[in-house]
Amino acid sequence: MAGTRASLSLSAPYEEWIQGQISSGEFSSRSEVVNDLIRRAREIEMIRHRLIAAEQSIVRHGWVDKSPEEMLDGFKANALRDGKL
Repeated sequence: MAGTRASLSLSAPYEEWIQGQISSGEFSSRSEVVNDLIRRAREIEMIRHRLIAAEQSIVRHGWVDKSPEEMLDGFKANALRDGKL
């Protein structure tokens, strides 16, 4: 999929990490690495918004019988099941 071209300046450690990702064979280009990082950042942002909404729901409707760790495990399981993590 063609997209907008952008020029990025990266510090040496980040450039080395990106080159390592390409060398590992997981990605074939810098663009693939950067696009994957953006996709993952967006997924994290979505999960964060869902967690905030869940916390607000708890404040409005009361506590649940699950610990925060159990709830987070459930969110992660759902994200894994849905192919989003």
